[in-house]
Amino acid sequence: MTANATVTASPAAVRPWTLIVGACFSLAQGVIIAAYGIFVMVGPLSATAKTGVGMAEYAGSILLLMGLLPLAAGRALLKLQKWGRSPAVMIDTLCLAVTWFTVQNGGSQLALGVAIGVAGLLGVALLLHPRTTAALWPSGR
Repeated sequence: MTANATVTASPAAVRPWTLIVGACFSLAQGVIIAAYGIFVMVGPLSATAKTGVGMAEYAGSILLLMGLLPLAAGRALLKLQKWGRSPAVMIDTLCLAVTWFTVQNGGSQLALGVAIGVAGLLGVALLLHPRTTAALWPSGR
């Protein structure tokens, strides 16, 4: 190694833990939304009464496509691409809307709604953390 050789930091060294965990939250949300979309599409096909199959297929395909957004955002965040933060924060904010409606309805889904809300708040906090911002915009712009 010569004296003029530059040592570059590994990409993992410039990624703070807040960015990594926030990106993993986004990836997990994408997998869960896409899996639920597949469940919605397959459920009516395996039922004995075949009512509402077309609407279930449509809703499931929308959910499946909606699951691709946080997957792409999480991948972009792990590659330190700035554009990935906006869709990831948007999905986390939508988690808060889901929480609002499950809390209003109460019942057996209340605990699930609260868990979704906590995940949404944690995701927003991680992605808007100053360390995450500094990693995505190292020049301060």
